[in-house]
Amino acid sequence: MNKLSFSIGGVHPDDCKISRNCSIEELPLPGVMHVSMAQHLGAPATPVVAVGDRVRTGQVIGEPAGFISAFVHSPASGTVKSIGPGKDLSGRMVTHIDIAVEGDEWAEGIDRSSTLVTEIPEDRTFILERIRANGVVGLGGATFPTHVKLNPAPGSKAECLIINGAECEPYLTSDFRVLVERTREVVVGATIMRRALGDCRTVIAVEENKPEAIMSLRAAMGELHMEGLEIAVLRKKYPQGGEKQLIDAVMHRQVKSGGLPISVGAVVQNVSTALAVYEAVQKNRPLISNVLTVTGDCLPVERQHNYLFRIGMPLSYIAEYAGGVPEGAAKIVSGGPMMGRAVSEMEASTVKGSSSLLYLSEKATRRAPESNCIRCGRCASACPMGLEPFLLVRLAKAGDAAGLEAASVQDCIECGCCLYSCPAAVPLLDHIRPAKGQVMGIIRARAAAAKAADDKK
Repeated sequence: MNKLSFSIGGVHPDDCKISRNCSIEELPLPGVMHVSMAQHLGAPATPVVAVGDRVRTGQVIGEPAGFISAFVHSPASGTVKSIGPGKDLSGRMVTHIDIAVEGDEWAEGIDRSSTLVTEIPEDRTFILERIRANGVVGLGGATFPTHVKLNPAPGSKAECLIINGAECEPYLTSDFRVLVERTREVVVGATIMRRALGDCRTVIAVEENKPEAIMSLRAAMGELHMEGLEIAVLRKKYPQGGEKQLIDAVMHRQVKSGGLPISVGAVVQNVSTALAVYEAVQKNRPLISNVLTVTGDCLPVERQHNYLFRIGMPLSYIAEYAGGVPEGAAKIVSGGPMMGRAVSEMEASTVKGSSSLLYLSEKATRRAPESNCIRCGRCASACPMGLEPFLLVRLAKAGDAAGLEAASVQDCIECGCCLYSCPAAVPLLDHIRPAKGQVMGIIRARAAAAKAADDKK
């Protein structure tokens, strides 16, 4: 069988999938849940409950505040304790609803049974509305509202739906466990999304280092007889799970600078999103839970876990339940070691897209002393977007925003391949990331000014 891969750049870090054999365990509810209103891309949700209100599990507590926004539901039953600003994982202040947990009494109309529902609704409007009403967002990292992504703008047509099961980030195993333990639901969820997109070609893409997941998918597809689904086996390479890299590998098409996947006929969704879509459409169950990996090089094998968590659980609670922060942890990361972000606030809570609590030792985080760039070009060879990181850093240091835009800094996916491959240990991404943010701000301001000018005509 041919194993697919993207065509430009990439690196080969050790996958470190220590927790791959740890079955998913459901976490018990804590005493208080801190539910963020900003756990999706776009405008934060607007609270629709008041202090003192009693809520049930699955009840809407936050409504979308714009076209790109999503519903937020209560992860437990109890009483609203407070509504106000609180710190998220990065230390930013965002609106949270605190709920004093008093049980797990679910709202009416939610099917909590384990019975598999395989009959696919014919009405795509019904499918999209169920997904929207249940707050489903992409669980591969970006948390883009799924109902928007599955409803391309007029003039755009989805030719291929790619279900991303690559999970190329080292250490993370939550998607792998979902593929192994909830395979049939993922297959049905993928078929539902295929129906919403007009029955286009649908490919479930999995890296070659997950043979158990590939076998489970083949068995489930044979059992369920879902039409139009394929499995693509990917070579193990980072960042194979990047949206544009997957499109290159599966469809052999490249998304142009500034373009969206739909411009080449592609829609990419994560395997955990497929599971969430199944639960939303077939069970009317809102997205209030996901799977999170507790792992790290300084954590003994017996303390590695894959947990089914509810949104709003404090990280400190999860860490304590899992045995506490290991003494050898020099850094705690939310996400993987390549693209994840350091956790600055352990009292912050899980959100829909939370994927890991990663403990890294000093050895794993230690960088070699930085030296001068030797102009070897390895960073450019490793960049999966075809950029020249050494040039971007030079322009960033010079404060040349126009030069950065011309060099396409906005296309950087912040994968860290440049830093990983640099023999001089230059912290390339540390310079590129803020420069990209600056240029993106300029681009957005320019677009807003152009829209305002058009509105005046």
